[in-house]
Amino acid sequence: MRGWWQEISGLVLPVACGGCGSPRTSLCERCAVALLDVRARRVRPAPEPAGLPVVHAAAVYEDAVRAVLLAHKERGALGLAGVLGQALAGAVRAAARVPRDGPLLLVPVPSARRAVRARGHDAARRIALAAAGELRRSGTDARVVAVLRQRRAVADQTGLSAPQRLANLRGALEVRGGADGLLTGGRVVLVDDLMTTGASLVEAARAVEAAMGESAGAAGGLPVPAIAGFAQPGVVAAVVASSPASFEINRN
Repeated sequence: MRGWWQEISGLVLPVACGGCGSPRTSLCERCAVALLDVRARRVRPAPEPAGLPVVHAAAVYEDAVRAVLLAHKERGALGLAGVLGQALAGAVRAAARVPRDGPLLLVPVPSARRAVRARGHDAARRIALAAAGELRRSGTDARVVAVLRQRRAVADQTGLSAPQRLANLRGALEVRGGADGLLTGGRVVLVDDLMTTGASLVEAARAVEAAMGESAGAAGGLPVPAIAGFAQPGVVAAVVASSPASFEINRN
């Protein structure tokens, strides 16, 4: 049944692979392999910004992977969210490998409001929802906790250097009022589709840490000291893809 439906829909709404453009499929086998057949690994941009949590990526941001992410985010190929969610789920598993009680709490990094309006959808949140579903199907308790929001406008990041991106985003995110309690009782994993300089994840980690600290203080808890490599114990990050150089730096 699926076959004849694809035949008819292909006549009405032409379908092409989001990675290479091959006709009559939203994602060909070769491009799916590029996205899903790489073991998720830790990635670090160079230079690595202070405050960056440990980040794991599922794939290298180049060629087919780059095309698939852009097709989903910029060209509205929403059917690709499922396979991108599978890739992100692999990175989440690698990031949250330390056993811990409670569910995995996937916190999407929000895009600028104007970008979401222009695209007509929130790419990171859509992929996070697909990843949470994939994790649950494999027996891992996971949920999306979309608590982050922009507290002020930011400039377009395109063309900005790494230090300029950090300055542009500093203080731009916050956990929406009353939502800090949603970050308790599980392992917080910041999630996004792509990491370049790491500036967005640094700011997301800062905002989440602030909310978690306030929540612990209100409950009479004590602050937990930071440990090397983590913005805060328990807060890690996972992305679908990262630059080739961020993978290379971890091979040395």
